[in-house]
Amino acid sequence: MTLTRMRWWHIAEILPIEEDLFGAEKWSAAMFWNELAMRRFYLVAVEEQRILGYAGLSVVDAEESWVQNIAVRRDAQKRGIGRDLLEALLAEAARQGSGKTLLEVAVDNEPAQRLYARYDFEPVGIRRGYYQPSNTDALVMMRSAH
Repeated sequence: MTLTRMRWWHIAEILPIEEDLFGAEKWSAAMFWNELAMRRFYLVAVEEQRILGYAGLSVVDAEESWVQNIAVRRDAQKRGIGRDLLEALLAEAARQGSGKTLLEVAVDNEPAQRLYARYDFEPVGIRRGYYQPSNTDALVMMRSAH
């Protein structure tokens, strides 16, 4: 498995993964296109020319960066791909001198919360009804630069 920068031609293969994992709350092709157009840091995890997962980071300034998303296709989960993607995002945040990294995660997504906690992310707030249309709350987590 290798991590490589996401390009526009990856979007078509990412969309079915997004649909499967997030359903009605999935990102659209336009949202991914916008992220790439804004020059955000996006990676895909590829094995044998097949995308297994993807992740994105938005560096706001030297003060903060935001993990935009991390997703691993169901049949590739529990192989450390999410961890590898997260580590790559955190390395990029550090390379760009970001003082803290934040993210939002569904309050009922305990596996993701455990992963983030292993990397020193701590809960700092709740965004009520953040995920639509399910109206699920998002837990905001933050990690200070090491």
